[in-house]
Amino acid sequence: MPPSVEIGVGRVRELSKGGRHGEALAAAEVLEAREPRNRDVLYLIATNLRCLNRVPEALQVSQRLEQHHPRFSLMYQERGHCYMTLRDLGRAIDAFAQAVNINPALTTSWIMLERLYHMTGQAEYAAGAAERAAALRTLPPEIVQAWSRFADGNHALAEDILRAFRENGGEHGEAARLLARILIDQQKYSRAQKETDLLVRLEPGNAENLSLHATACAGLGQHEPAIKSYRQVIAASLGLAEQGSAEQHVSLGHCLQAVGQREEAAESYRAAAAIKPGFGDAWWSLANLKMYRFSEEEVARMRIEETRATSPADRWHLCFALGKALEDRGEYAESWRFYVRGNTLRRAESRYCPEIAETNTRRLIDMFTGQFFAERTDGGVPDSDPIFIVGLPRSGSTLIEQILASHSKVEGTQELPETPLIVREMEDYPEVLAEFARADFRQLGERYMTETRAYRKAGSKPFFIDKMPNNFRHIGLIRLILPNATIIDVRREPMACCFSNLKQLFAGGQEFTSGIDDIAHYYRTYLDLMRHWDAVLPEQVLRVFYEDVVEDLEGSVRRILEFCRLEFESACVAFFKAQRSVRTPSSEQVRQPIFREALFQWRNYEPWLGALRDGLGDALVRYRE
Repeated sequence: MPPSVEIGVGRVRELSKGGRHGEALAAAEVLEAREPRNRDVLYLIATNLRCLNRVPEALQVSQRLEQHHPRFSLMYQERGHCYMTLRDLGRAIDAFAQAVNINPALTTSWIMLERLYHMTGQAEYAAGAAERAAALRTLPPEIVQAWSRFADGNHALAEDILRAFRENGGEHGEAARLLARILIDQQKYSRAQKETDLLVRLEPGNAENLSLHATACAGLGQHEPAIKSYRQVIAASLGLAEQGSAEQHVSLGHCLQAVGQREEAAESYRAAAAIKPGFGDAWWSLANLKMYRFSEEEVARMRIEETRATSPADRWHLCFALGKALEDRGEYAESWRFYVRGNTLRRAESRYCPEIAETNTRRLIDMFTGQFFAERTDGGVPDSDPIFIVGLPRSGSTLIEQILASHSKVEGTQELPETPLIVREMEDYPEVLAEFARADFRQLGERYMTETRAYRKAGSKPFFIDKMPNNFRHIGLIRLILPNATIIDVRREPMACCFSNLKQLFAGGQEFTSGIDDIAHYYRTYLDLMRHWDAVLPEQVLRVFYEDVVEDLEGSVRRILEFCRLEFESACVAFFKAQRSVRTPSSEQVRQPIFREALFQWRNYEPWLGALRDGLGDALVRYRE
């Protein structure tokens, strides 16, 4: 939110609190003209309209607010108040229930639900709502406020509230747990681990603390302690109705897969599916082992569960798992139908907008000119430790990572979140960089080096890999804050790359992969941006084509090592022997000799990929430029 709008929102809130609803509404409508989709502005307009007894108009604004921010709990709470004013008790109950389903810390909604359930003769539900409201009253108000902000996506504000609470002498286990959750959600795993270490020491048998601790450890790539904690959580729940949480079994399986314990991972995923047969993530996790082959019985079970699934997420996970199972059997037509169905379901839940991606790319190109870089040649930090591997997902980047991580001087880490976090915290990126002094770029470089240290082992090697693929968008920023870092762009033939993305279900992000038009458009945009970086940063990014590595492994390895200023080591050619954790979907392939099958898998689906070929257009040729 721009600072001027933020100040304006604060003023509207003060007017509302003072009962000056007419003035508040007028001021909010002025802000709306500047920020028509702003969540807080629309919410304040709806609230003040209701307070002025203009309830039908308030509900109309609420509908607009839901279109842009469907997970905003206060919007549903406000809608509940509107229906209460209209004496529509049924809709009021639905609205307040939606509010607490998103945000369980909304005391007001629980109080209203208690009242409404009493009014409608639902005594049991009324008692439950009263119990939840009473439990919230026992917590310090700062924790409740932070919970509410966190549930509505205001992570930074929730973190600030909790830190201020602590600085003022507040000590509470729930505050520490909530802070850990917030940090994990923001991928600040190093800080989250410090919180969870303390929690586990104070309450060693607490399953929630152990689960948070395991998640933080796994986020840092510390899979062995994560495995230990997940197993403790599961063991503590044995004998209960579900014999351990299915979600915990899946999380344990992910850690086991990362360290190469494939059979143990499969066993954990199967345990999750046994606990919750309709749990799509368990079935997809089995499929995502890549080398796993489903039995006839398992395929039959997945077909049944896919037709029964009520959760869209469970259903699309099952669709992708069935697509993979049928692909392995050579039943490509039916496999393709399941891949299409899964992507259609996922796209329906996505808010991805290709026009926004295109606009953001244009802003990057307009901002990062040759002159912009020429005027900022002595900023950042001089460290040459980081090796960035960028490109689209499923391009072969995990193979290049494994090759480099097999070198005695290079440490493999994972897809590090620090660069995207830096970008996310900036207002008006990338234009705001024009206002940065050289010291600001240096500070960001120092932050990157400090925060990524948690992912490196004690006595770490001179160089380390950051394999976050989407960093291709941030090459300009990387060059400004880390001018001596190495950057490698891994590129794959567009039909193979895009098809591989279409059939891959990603755990988070990568929403552009859910449709042929979206992935084709994104691939072309990627080529446009990389062409720009080549023009303004000539010879500063090494381009590696996956197909070339497959056809000439040793020659490609020598070229990559030379660019990284590393001596040739034969271990890099025998990359599949390296003992290290790998967290990407290609983890099984890079533990065996060069994976040639990926070059032509898309041809099995060629009859259905005409639209993809048309959408890619000249990218089919210019990707080699």
